[in-house]
Amino acid sequence: MNLKKKIRNIPDFPQKGVIFRDIGPLLEDKVAFREAIAQLVGKIGGLKVDKVVGIDARGFILAGVLAEKLNAGMVMVRKSGKLPYKTEVVEYDLEYGKEVLEIQQDSIRPGEQILLVDDVLATGGSMSAAIRLVEKLGGEVVKIVFLIVLDYLPGRKVLDKYKVISLINYQK
Repeated sequence: MNLKKKIRNIPDFPQKGVIFRDIGPLLEDKVAFREAIAQLVGKIGGLKVDKVVGIDARGFILAGVLAEKLNAGMVMVRKSGKLPYKTEVVEYDLEYGKEVLEIQQDSIRPGEQILLVDDVLATGGSMSAAIRLVEKLGGEVVKIVFLIVLDYLPGRKVLDKYKVISLINYQK
């Protein structure tokens, strides 16, 4: 199945010059969604992880399903002010601005094996921030998973110290 055909391209969102890669149509198609998860699990292999960390908000969808498939817990990295308990905080640069991410302080224990998940890798800012949060709590990032990688942006280079898995790649 060509999963790329299930991604809707929205020009000039959230600002002029940006092409937003909308995964909504893929998620809405039960066959395509199931296939995407199966392909991700296949690429992850027999990896044993303690927690799957998903980044707000579309990363939660993938992380929750992958956590269930990998028999792991699921942790949320959220935008500022969304978590009710004590948090660790990191500010980072977006492709089109600045943002803050948070993780609950007790969600990861030192030495836990962590799989990080998000929908799209662009500049690597949000994933780099999530990595910093996980490592600050003592977690060990073993792999990073994306549904989509925008290879024309510097995200892969920013994350070059980590094993990155993706299903769909865009050259432009």
